[in-house]
Order: sequence, then C-alpha cells, then structure tokens
Amino acid sequence: MSTASPTPNEQPGHFLQFASDNTSGICPEAMQALVAADLGFAASYGNDHATQQACDRIRELFEADAEVFFVFNGTAANSIALASLCQSYQAVICSDTAHVETDECGAPEFFSNGSKLLSAPHRQGKLTSAGVLEVITRRTDVHYPRPKVVTLTQSTEMGTLYQKGEISGISRVAQEHGLKVHMDGARFANAVAALGVAPADITWRAGVDVLCFGGTKMGLPIGEAIVFFDRRLGEEFAYRCKQAGQLASKMRYLSAPWLAMLTDGVWLRHAGHANAMAHRLSEKVAAIAGAELLLPTEANGVFVNLPEAAITRLKAMGWTFYTFIGGGARFMCSWATTEAAVDHLVRDMDRALGG
Repeated sequence: MSTASPTPNEQPGHFLQFASDNTSGICPEAMQALVAADLGFAASYGNDHATQQACDRIRELFEADAEVFFVFNGTAANSIALASLCQSYQAVICSDTAHVETDECGAPEFFSNGSKLLSAPHRQGKLTSAGVLEVITRRTDVHYPRPKVVTLTQSTEMGTLYQKGEISGISRVAQEHGLKVHMDGARFANAVAALGVAPADITWRAGVDVLCFGGTKMGLPIGEAIVFFDRRLGEEFAYRCKQAGQLASKMRYLSAPWLAMLTDGVWLRHAGHANAMAHRLSEKVAAIAGAELLLPTEANGVFVNLPEAAITRLKAMGWTFYTFIGGGARFMCSWATTEAAVDHLVRDMDRALGG
C-alpha cells in the first residue's frame, strides 16, 4: 500500500508523477485557448486564422521569416524533419542517448527510406564538434553512408544544456562539410528559460537549420512545431506532413494553444517553474545520505543513483519515475509540479534509503 499521500491542495495522481513532463495536464492558458478555439466554423488544414497567427507569433519569437508546420507529436516532428534533410543513402549523426536513436521505434529510418543513424561521442548527452568531425571524416568511400545531418537535443536526454558556443562550434563543422543541423527541442522551452537567451541565439544564429519546437512537454494538450529557418528547406514539406498523416484537418486545435503559450511569456514562466522545481529537488536530494546525483541539474530533470532496494521501496509507495534513461533514477518536473510534491518525494526517498 502506498504511504505517500497528497496534501489537501494536491491532486491524487499527478502528485506522485515524476516519470515525465508528459504526465502533467494541460496548463490553464492553453486550455482556455483550446476552449476558445471551439467556437463556430473555421477553415480546414491550417488555413484558419488561429494557425496563421500562431505561425506569425513563432516567427516573431525567433526573429526570423521561418516556415512553420504543426504536427501531432515529437516522433513525427523529428522523423519527417530529418527525412526532409537527407536521402536514403545518407546518414544522420546523433548521440547514442538521442530520442531518434533510442525512443522513436526506427521512425527516422522509416520516413527517410533508410537513412542511417551514426552515433558520435558525447559528454553528458552533448555532442562535441571534435566527435562530429570524426564521424564525418571517418570514411568517404561509396560503400559507407554519407553523413548529411547532425541532430542535437536541447535540453538533452540527460538533462544538460548546449551553450550557444557549443552549438555554433558543431554547426560550423557541419557547414564546412555540407551538413545541415537539426535540433530536437522537445524541452526547448526549459533550455531557453535556464540559459536566459533569445531563442534565436541558440537556433538559427548559432547555425541550426531546423528546430522541432516541443509543445506537449511545455503544457500544451498536443502538438509540436517544426520551424525551418531557411524557407527553401520547407518548400514542399506540407506534402510530407500530409503523406505522414500529420496534417490535422481541424488544425486550429493544435495551433490556438500555441498563441496562448507565446503571449506575455507564458511558455517561459511555466518552463522556469519546472526548472526551479528540479533545482529544489536536486538541492534536497544532495543532502540525503545514500543518494548520489549523477548529472548536473541544468533544466527540469534530476538524475539520481539509488540502490535497487530504495527504488523498489519508492515505487511501492506509489512514486512513478524512470530508471532506464541516462542511468540511475530520473525525476522530471513540469509546469504542474509543486513544492509540496517535491518535498514529499524527498522525505519518502530519505525513508526508502533508511534515513
């Protein structure tokens, strides 16, 4: 029987949820926008006013005349974006922890008709310019797939952040060898909030060609935005979306919540809260005897090395978290994570460790 219980202001269910920022509900601003979009009739397939406004808002945010597309989920966003950048005989350079490598069921290879993923060395989830260069120059013969794209995850699957200089360095190596740069931004909001930079500074100004801008983990009900900073790369992308089953007929329900999130800094406020909860958790975990922080807490994820017995006890108490991502136990915070939930988790973790 679970010994963890919510305080009077906590909702049972998400109180115990630290498995992913996907487990949180829709944030209030996005929900209001979704309800407001459900009035009357609107043009289909992205020709509605809300979608046009949302695309313009994203262009304003990134200070770029970008081409923007909305799709249902992150796997589709990454896969069809990468497929648009390379041929079947070419390759995508990634880290071995990247979602495209470990969590997308071969979708990048499927949608590209066979483009190979090539793993490069990384430091705490981050590729390095030297590692990328080694993969690019490893072989140049016709018997080996030709590298064509580098994909970076921001923030990474290990909770770390690429600094602007790191992105620029990798992009420079890629450009010198004719490669494009793709960014998996499932938690891009958390990265921007943590780094305190303009979105453009860690995307197109640093050499990124295409960004998959995560909405779901940010607090939206559903939907990701694919942003082509070079419009020429997205010229026929609408056809790829349609073919992949990613063209929503009632697109306003995907796009309208984006308008709410990108108004008055709502997206950064929620991302900043998630980051703050992760730092609160990290600081408290560091003081628990027997708990070892495995990675620096830079965004909204906390990675902890716990004995198997302690993990079993915590899960028996009802806490949900993953133990196969980045090693150890991973605890993710979201816009809905509360200080009370963090503090209760810490108390139970201490108990699970015999404190």
